[in-house]
Amino acid sequence: MIAVKKKYIYIYDSIAEKVKNGLYQPGELLPSENQLVKEYSTSRETIRKALKLLSEHGYIQKIQGKGSVVLDINKVTFPVSGLVSFKELAQKMEGRVSTDVTTFQEITPDEEVKSQLSITAEEMVWKVGRVRKIDGEKIIYDKDYLLKDIVPALTKEICADSIYHYVESVLGLIISFAKKEITIEKPSSEDKELLDLNEFSSIVVVKNHVYLDDTTLFQYTESRHRPDKFKFVDFARRNH
Repeated sequence: MIAVKKKYIYIYDSIAEKVKNGLYQPGELLPSENQLVKEYSTSRETIRKALKLLSEHGYIQKIQGKGSVVLDINKVTFPVSGLVSFKELAQKMEGRVSTDVTTFQEITPDEEVKSQLSITAEEMVWKVGRVRKIDGEKIIYDKDYLLKDIVPALTKEICADSIYHYVESVLGLIISFAKKEITIEKPSSEDKELLDLNEFSSIVVVKNHVYLDDTTLFQYTESRHRPDKFKFVDFARRNH
């Protein structure tokens, strides 16, 4: 039996394709809900479902009193204050992404890694390197260091999928918060080897110290980004 695509999914696909093909440009308003109701011969509820999905997948931003503004889909939005896995971001990008695990080993940490993880004893650490591709281009290099005592049975397959999913869903731990630092740096020789930097002479480096809900620091990561494909966003409120 052939599955019939739901109407709001059909509308979502139609508008998403128009955004991808440039028929709707970044910063442009989509037609109003009333116009879309007429264009697709459907109900307002169905249009709102399609718009909600478009918003969740990063195609539009709904602005109260203004309408739905088309976003630049060529840039990946990273929340500055949020703590999300790359897999969670990738789910909004419709299969355009992939991960290559370039390093997976158990190490005795050097002094720099000990300092970042705030450990003094000879604890074993997982060292994980992952290159993230978007539309075939290698544009993120993630370097992760995790305490083996906290994540004892890590595998390369888990790293290729989602470490956070494994920590939370399999180990039953709660990842609570992270301290972040964002800097602009010159690419290292490793960056140049692993990333498609093209003409870019700088990279955006996001350093995370990640804690469980009992305040245990269990992960230090450096996420090294080619600068043209990302925008880092946050919501700020002025205190009075």
